[in-house]
Amino acid sequence: MFLKKNYIKFFILLTVCFLFFVGSSMKVDRTVKDETYKELGLLSDTLYIIQTQYVEESKPKDLIYGTLRGMLSALDPYSEFLDPQEYNELKSDTEGKFSGVGMEITTKDGLITVISPIENTPAWNAGIKTGDIIVKIDDKVLKDYTLNDAVRALRGKPGTEVKITIWRQGVKELLELKITRAIIKIDDIKDVRIIEPGIGYIRLVEFSEETPNDLALALEDLKKKGMKALVLDVRNNPGGLLTVAAQVAEMFLDENKLIVSTKGKADVQTLEFRSKHNSPHKDLLMVIMVNEGSASGSEILAGALQDYRRAIIVGRKTFGKGSVQTIIPLSDGSAVKLTTSKYFTPLGRSIQGEGIEPDINVEPIQLPPGVNIEQDQNVPEEIAKVFGLDNTSGDLFMKKYKLDNQLMRAVAVLKGLLIYTSSQQ
Repeated sequence: MFLKKNYIKFFILLTVCFLFFVGSSMKVDRTVKDETYKELGLLSDTLYIIQTQYVEESKPKDLIYGTLRGMLSALDPYSEFLDPQEYNELKSDTEGKFSGVGMEITTKDGLITVISPIENTPAWNAGIKTGDIIVKIDDKVLKDYTLNDAVRALRGKPGTEVKITIWRQGVKELLELKITRAIIKIDDIKDVRIIEPGIGYIRLVEFSEETPNDLALALEDLKKKGMKALVLDVRNNPGGLLTVAAQVAEMFLDENKLIVSTKGKADVQTLEFRSKHNSPHKDLLMVIMVNEGSASGSEILAGALQDYRRAIIVGRKTFGKGSVQTIIPLSDGSAVKLTTSKYFTPLGRSIQGEGIEPDINVEPIQLPPGVNIEQDQNVPEEIAKVFGLDNTSGDLFMKKYKLDNQLMRAVAVLKGLLIYTSSQQ
């Protein structure tokens, strides 16, 4: 009985401290507090039962951490409890360099699901695709794995191998892939070029601190080369920094335009991001390319420019990751990652779970099994003949161009707009 009373006191103290923090910073109302106190007995009773009747010895801290993990995971796929080691790993990730296989994952319907592989990483080169469900890692079935458990299992020293078993829709058998880990360093801007006379192309891989400056330089370079219209490709871009996504959108808008808003319970979580300056690119003809691997920041960008009819969106419906997670440190070095608000486009459309529908939906060409144009330097001759590809060319991008019907459609749209605008002058 003494043990039970001590646990009750401990958890009341824990909850009082938590409610004091939440109540002071987030203004939780009295009803919520009262309900929490009322249900607290269930928690303390269960812990007492485990301590007195469970067959194995259990440490109080392990039980508390387990309780917190379950509590956070019950909220949504993105909220989670991080022990001190996991929190330190998360902080190191934000420094921009880590060792792993190179893919963005999430929990969807309780399953570890790939948002998108990061371009030119081991996962990308191994053929991992958006929507792949990870069933096993190194023969361990991912039953009851949290998102963070899966991330840790995929991480490791550069040069070490990890075996990943995936289920892919439309494929009858499970796929087993052996991937060698590497240091993952992401270049946010790729393939800056004039793709057709007057039409520029930029591939934006993620939204990092360097993105606005790098993108501004790329745009100036293309303008000097005669760019009159732009294809901005954010396919398989999983997102990045919210503020950076807003800065990128601002580069194509008039001053004081709402770009994205976030709405949560607390006043501090309800924000508006607006353009601060008139951009020199505000009248540039644009197509933004998206697909099911475009998430978060990519959806903010596409949604804003679509709402203002500043760009035509071409491709496939985006992923639908439109929520904001806040990291709240705890006293012992652990932390809570909590979903605190959701993204909304300028016209009030929710991104979370909905995604952005393209103006022009284009399904990608289905290549024969075993053909990986992203990795292979040459295309099988029979395919090259059908699409008029030149395998003697060293320009892999232009080989891919003729196999990329989504990109060809985007270019065709801009060609039509250029003809129309020139006829109006």
